Amino acid sequence: MQKKKILILCPFPQDVAAGQRLKYEQYLDNWRNNGYEVVVSSFMDKKMWDIVYLQGNLVGKILGTILGYFRRLYDLFRISQFDIVYVFMWVTPLGSSFVERLTRRMSNYLIYDIEDNIMHKNPHSPGTNSIVNYLRGSGKILYLIKQADHVITSSPVLNNYCITVNQKKSCIYISSSVDTDNFIPSNNYNNDKKVVIGWTGTFSSKEYLDNLRDVLVKLNRICDFKLRVIGDFDYELPGVDLEVIRWTRENEVKDLQGIDIGIYPLIEDEWVSGKSGLKAIQYMAFGLPTVATNVGNTPSIIEHMENGWLVKSNEDWMYALDRLIKTPALRKKLGISARKKVLENYSKHVIQDQYLLILNRLE
Repeated sequence: MQKKKILILCPFPQDVAAGQRLKYEQYLDNWRNNGYEVVVSSFMDKKMWDIVYLQGNLVGKILGTILGYFRRLYDLFRISQFDIVYVFMWVTPLGSSFVERLTRRMSNYLIYDIEDNIMHKNPHSPGTNSIVNYLRGSGKILYLIKQADHVITSSPVLNNYCITVNQKKSCIYISSSVDTDNFIPSNNYNNDKKVVIGWTGTFSSKEYLDNLRDVLVKLNRICDFKLRVIGDFDYELPGVDLEVIRWTRENEVKDLQGIDIGIYPLIEDEWVSGKSGLKAIQYMAFGLPTVATNVGNTPSIIEHMENGWLVKSNEDWMYALDRLIKTPALRKKLGISARKKVLENYSKHVIQDQYLLILNRLE
């Protein structure tokens, strides 16, 4: 039997962006093993990815964007050769929905995978360019939600919205997931060394961490801890023992295994309501007690004081972190339960069949 062909149109190169890596990317081999031929076309190349969130580099960003549009032009000429077109986030980043409309018209079957509440611009993303925001219309996103044969969403709130928009009412929430064979706990849950509070993320989510600056400085006056920030940017926090690590795929597991407590600060707004809770899932996979803001999808992942700690105010943050730093037994209790929750609900072995069910609708 001839293999069915899938063309994936995505923003970022493979293996670099968490939103792609911990969603559909880790299932590509599974799709291939189940009779699909998969071709991936990212708008950005690796050179563009390396500078896109850095200050300056305007010429490089313009050239990278132009090259991305040439790639999409090439994709338009070959779309009809594929049985399924799988769009993650957007087809092109700027302008009207013209390219999306062409993509829909030429596609035999279109799946749209939407992460976060991207029909709303992220108000917390640092370095946001007002001109780029103006050019990046929401019409293309709404068009894809409406016209796709199937929509995959990142949270129940977002899924409920998409059901009201999609013409076929064919939408499903599929959680982000992790490779629990690779994300393995190594924590001893003791205070033989300085406790490490950890956060991982990108430049675009840095402001959430910034909201905890005062809390961490005050906490440092009463507790002895180290803060580990794993990301793609430099960071400073005077008065706190700080370790900044550049994220790499090769060292991701080792760097996260060196954390004792994971933190997931958020802000309550429409953008956050669509977030998948991925950071919490990552920390929990490593058996880490996770302290997270009680908003969005996070409460459906973390059960307060069962497998993590949900907080609202700065006072809540202070109390939770102080107690966890000083109580290894509590870290162990929450961490072991967290790992169990991920194994049962958010392992890629659990989630992979949900994707195949959607692909196999063509059968």
